[in-house]
Amino acid sequence: MSHTSPSDDRFDTYAIQQKWQALWTEHNPFRAGGNEDTRPRKYVLGMFPYPSGDLHMGHAESYLYVDIVARFWRHRGYNVLNPIGWDSFGLPAENAAIQRGADPREWTYANIAQHKKSFREYGSSYDWSRILHTSDPEYYRWNQWLFQRLYERGLAYRKDSPVNWCPNDQTVLANEQVVDGHCERCGAVVVKKKLTQWYFRITDYADRLLDDLNQLEGFWPQKVIQMQRNWIGRSIGADIDFEIEGRAEKVTVFSTRPDTLHGATFFVVAPDSDLAAELVVESGADVRMRFQDYLERVQRETEIERQSTDRPKTGVFLERYAINPVNGDRLPIWAADYVLADYGHGAVMAVPAHDQRDLDFARAFDLPVKVVVDTTAPITGAIPVIEVDEDGVPVGIDLDDLDPAKTGVALTGDGRMINSGPLDGLSKRNAIARAIEELEKAGRGRAAKNFRLRDWLISRQRFWGTPIPMIHTQDGRIVPVPDDQLPLRLPDAEGLDLKPKGTSPLGGATMWVETTDPETGEPALRDADTMDTFVDSSWYFLRFLSPGDPNEAFSTSEADRWAPVDSYIGGVEHAILHLLYARFITKVLYDMGLIDFTEPFSTLINQGMVLLGGSKMSKSKGNLVEFAASMVDPGADVVRIAMAFAGPVEDDIHWEDVSTTGAQKFLARALRVAQDVTSTKDAVWAEGDASLRRVTHRLLADAPGLVEQTKFNVVVARLMELVNATRKAIDTGAGPADPAVREAAEVTAMILDLFAPHTAEEMWEMLGYEPFIGLVGWRSADPTLLVEESVTAVVQIDGKVRATLEVATRIDQAELERLARADERVRRALGDREIVRAVVRAPKVVSFSTK
Repeated sequence: MSHTSPSDDRFDTYAIQQKWQALWTEHNPFRAGGNEDTRPRKYVLGMFPYPSGDLHMGHAESYLYVDIVARFWRHRGYNVLNPIGWDSFGLPAENAAIQRGADPREWTYANIAQHKKSFREYGSSYDWSRILHTSDPEYYRWNQWLFQRLYERGLAYRKDSPVNWCPNDQTVLANEQVVDGHCERCGAVVVKKKLTQWYFRITDYADRLLDDLNQLEGFWPQKVIQMQRNWIGRSIGADIDFEIEGRAEKVTVFSTRPDTLHGATFFVVAPDSDLAAELVVESGADVRMRFQDYLERVQRETEIERQSTDRPKTGVFLERYAINPVNGDRLPIWAADYVLADYGHGAVMAVPAHDQRDLDFARAFDLPVKVVVDTTAPITGAIPVIEVDEDGVPVGIDLDDLDPAKTGVALTGDGRMINSGPLDGLSKRNAIARAIEELEKAGRGRAAKNFRLRDWLISRQRFWGTPIPMIHTQDGRIVPVPDDQLPLRLPDAEGLDLKPKGTSPLGGATMWVETTDPETGEPALRDADTMDTFVDSSWYFLRFLSPGDPNEAFSTSEADRWAPVDSYIGGVEHAILHLLYARFITKVLYDMGLIDFTEPFSTLINQGMVLLGGSKMSKSKGNLVEFAASMVDPGADVVRIAMAFAGPVEDDIHWEDVSTTGAQKFLARALRVAQDVTSTKDAVWAEGDASLRRVTHRLLADAPGLVEQTKFNVVVARLMELVNATRKAIDTGAGPADPAVREAAEVTAMILDLFAPHTAEEMWEMLGYEPFIGLVGWRSADPTLLVEESVTAVVQIDGKVRATLEVATRIDQAELERLARADERVRRALGDREIVRAVVRAPKVVSFSTK
């Protein structure tokens, strides 16, 4: 089979590719320097891949950008750490193993081997001495070590609660793994199920996770920062204690509007909460039956459906009453699906006049609506004296305009308090502060914060993951596996039924599950669940610093040298899940004194998607352009150039629009330029053609800023201009012996190394240099060549361009106008007309108006 580029039969591009890959493999020129290396350091990292089959063009885009950044900083004189690893635990491997009747290890490590081959063929400049796989016991031992440290600090705990359950994969999901009510992996509708599970107490860090986003402003995409802020979702308000008739213990409700307590007319609990189950026990038999039917229906609903504002409100009256702490009103208690068990305390006070969902519910069940905010009153200036009639309605205001029970529209705007006792006349802000003050004084509430963020549920009922290192004793204790017994290894999959069935397959590994209590020696059982794979990726960037260390998770001294990551590159789909968890674990490690930074990734680069047929490339959808075949034809460098040139990094790329033919022709032209150079390496560049040198040095000066702004497509376009200018100088200018031609060819090779490293290495060799161009320092631009000596001035007559003039950049207005009037083309265009007005903007524009 021929691998010759169709654009030039003198260059076997595939042979060039193989030649340089062999040399890189032999010499590993991109290995990060050790302690003796005094260069400044840069840690460049791509979000590591999941080995589900071979790579495709969607991966090719992301890992190209990683390589461009890493190569750029090496040229700029930095000691660059750019490692690679595999996020190799998880459901896809397990599901593939079930389909094939094989061990997940076989499928996983076969795919990793293919990935490694593909990355090498792509020319990725990784430090191949720092590979890690999260499914290696040498790695997941430290997941278990980390779990134990969180457990010691009270940050890992086990509780019984409603969880997101995927009926297809038969495992629980964290809130972040549910997308529009569906499992992010398989797309199945997620339901709620009550299970006892392990959690990480990420909510203890909610304030810091939110406030520290300020450190990332300008360094992370604003969209990602906002997504994280929204997900954490801090609300400021009050915890309010309500008495329940017939119940000794009070129920606490969080509200952002404690000022509206006087307007509460009923009380709502989540039907799937423990509180609802407890309250209904004391209700009548018919209520208990209706509640049970309702609960079963709610458990089949997704969270998205429950929160929808445009669906009819449903609920069951529990025949129980709460007592309003500010006025003693009896509030009927309802179970309704629009309240979630894990929001606040699983219960809300309903103020229908000023909350649309509460109002919709009140109107559906004919419940009272009481207005306590006059939204027509001014909120600035002195507190007005509000005159009310015998019904408590301000005089001069139409009752129908204030009555949401009739209009169906809640009054959610600001205004002045009414019908609220000591709060009457206060603005919202002042009323909230006063309400909290009154609650605290009465011992019935306190200022509080609430977060949308929920604790991180890490238990998974699957085999292919990190075993949770805990032991369940006969007397009900749960104790950690001692550190000296880590790693707690997965058993062999042979003989185990890995099919999802609601409980972990590890429970069927009798010899593995049965153990002894480390404290008493009595028989005990290991925890059969495995950890969420996001635990694996929450700290992997630190393991890369000392991946083979058998004594510690990572070297603190190496963390001092390299971390945090300077440039982190990957898809925006990880904006919440992975990044949030990595930020949390980083802060925990900081609190443990193991690192001296609080954010893991200093700069974040998100690339767009590669689309085929209008959809994101995906193995599950079958719309792929396979990576391996593309490395042969058209070849790695062609794919890389075509990808880099296709558009801005953050934009989606339609593969159908990517021009590999144009990329092939450009690379062939670049190779021909290097091949045609006849001047020697000691040629004096300053003696070369000045116009070509200006093109070369402007690119040298502009490229660093363009790369740092991730305008890779612009750099490729400028490289094409330089190659064309060099070709023109060879063919019609001073010729191939001109020193400026050699200089341009060398600069082309150096900058081309970012995008097409095999071609760049070949050009470098053609120009008489030893390998490796990837280690060559960035050339400095000559500032004298960056000054434009002349510019093109445009001459317009009555708004139409009639001539252009090459003039000195420092020409004055009078001289420019004189030249324009004297130009023969201008004189012809004027004819007999008289110039009545001349506007001159030296040195670029002359505009004449005539009559």
